[in-house]
Amino acid sequence: MADPSTPPKKPRKPREKKPVPAPRAARRSPGRRIARWFLAGIGGCAGFAAFLILLFSFVNPPTNMYQMGEAVRLGSIRREWVDWDRIAPVAGRSVVAAEDANFCLHWGFDMAAIRAAVADGGNRGASTITQQVVKNVFLWQGRSWIRKAAEAVLTPAVELVWSKQRILEVYLNVAEFGEGVFGIEAAAQEYFGVPAAKLTAQQAARLAAVLPDPKGRNAAKPGPFVRKRGGQVMSGAETIRLDGRAACFEGRN
Repeated sequence: MADPSTPPKKPRKPREKKPVPAPRAARRSPGRRIARWFLAGIGGCAGFAAFLILLFSFVNPPTNMYQMGEAVRLGSIRREWVDWDRIAPVAGRSVVAAEDANFCLHWGFDMAAIRAAVADGGNRGASTITQQVVKNVFLWQGRSWIRKAAEAVLTPAVELVWSKQRILEVYLNVAEFGEGVFGIEAAAQEYFGVPAAKLTAQQAARLAAVLPDPKGRNAAKPGPFVRKRGGQVMSGAETIRLDGRAACFEGRN
C-alpha cells in the first residue's frame, strides 16, 4: 500500500523528436545550383582557353570556325601554312603598317586608336592585330558583347604568352586575302604566282590593302582605292622599318 505522505510522481512528458536535417543537396536552392554550374562552366572554358593559348604558342592552329564555315559555303577554301622564315619581311611590315602601326608599342590594345575611334563616333576600326588573331583563332565573327568580352580577356593572355613575332606569324596565316583565300602563302600564289618568300614591296602592300574588305577588293586587279592605299602602305612599311617600330617582330628588339 502506497504511503499517503509521498507525493504522486508527475507523469513524464513524451520526448520530442528533433527534426532530421535535410540532406545538403536538398537544402541547396535551385538558384545556387545554377550559379555553381555557371561558374564551373566559366572555369572550364577559361582552362580550355589557357590550354589552347599555350598549345598554339608553338603548334600551328589547324583551322578556325570562320574558315570551316567558308569551306562549307564555298565547297572548299585555299589555305597553306607557311613558317615565319618563309615569309618576305616586307609582308610583315606591310600588314603592320596597314592594320596596326603601333603593334610593337602596345600590349594588345592600342588605347590611342580606341580613343580616336570613340571620338569619331565608332566609324573607324580600332582592333589591333592581336585582337584580330584572338577573334580568328579562338572565337567567332560578329559584334556581340559576349564575343567582345571574351576577346578583351584573351588578348592580354595571348600577348603575355606569345612573342610578337608569333602573333604576326599566325595573323599572316589566318587572315583572309580574298574569297576563300586564307594566309599569305595562298594569297601570294593566287594573285601573283609567287611564294610568300618572294613577294615584292608593291605586292605585299597591295595584299595588305585588301585586308579590311577581302571580298570586295582584289590585289591582282587593283582599283583606284587599292592602288592608292597600296602606295600608302608601302610608305608606311618603310617608315616603321626605319623608326624601329618593326623591331619586335624582326628580331631587333
